[in-house]
Amino acid sequence: MQTSPELSPPILSVEQLTKSYKSGERTLTVVKEITFSIEEGSTCSIVGPSGSGKTTLLGLCAGLDRPSSGTVTLNGIALNALSEDSLAEMRNQHVGFVFQTFQLIPTLTALENVMVPLELRGELQTSSRALDLLRQVGLEDRLNHYPAQLSGGEQQRVGLARAFINRPRILFADEPTGNLDAETSERIVHLLFELNEAFGTTLVVVTHDLDLAARTQRILKLKGGSVVSDEKTDDEVRSIKYEV
Repeated sequence: MQTSPELSPPILSVEQLTKSYKSGERTLTVVKEITFSIEEGSTCSIVGPSGSGKTTLLGLCAGLDRPSSGTVTLNGIALNALSEDSLAEMRNQHVGFVFQTFQLIPTLTALENVMVPLELRGELQTSSRALDLLRQVGLEDRLNHYPAQLSGGEQQRVGLARAFINRPRILFADEPTGNLDAETSERIVHLLFELNEAFGTTLVVVTHDLDLAARTQRILKLKGGSVVSDEKTDDEVRSIKYEV
């Protein structure tokens, strides 16, 4: 009698996740009892109208914020039990981030910005890895430029290189094309998925861009802080959208 192969545990699992804020005498609940899991190596987008709880949910999943109730397990680690220092260490070891506002350090060059996550881990000889990633995103001629000397698209390419420098198990991207024009956005999205495939990273994207969402294998739709749909995307449509 053959036994079924054991399924690998999900890279991300949330159970009954809720986040509320006090506003005077009122309580505002922005994430309401959300439960889902994401398999390692997969791609998932979180969509929904403004105020639906997308960015709050992303922050909870990444350990940037703590839930009012419920649990988050990331890479087998229960985040609720971790101290702030342990959360920071977990993020640096396992998580990459891409933000809408780039979040580059203005006093550091492009090369130095990409090196920061590795230096925080105490690693040596980080410049060669940073240089390689900047070459992959087409910025080998902008290594010594500061963020103020770079266009928005160039800054986001630095952000992509920085996000992948520590070879994260999972990458969270919050509106990665929100501040970019359509042509630049297309290039950033192409690079994001190209790097994600090369590194075998799990990708979770918050976006208003339904074309970007359609490139992921799964779409979670939020409304009023709750998941109202959870759908897989069409393989054939997705393969077409990957082409640039």
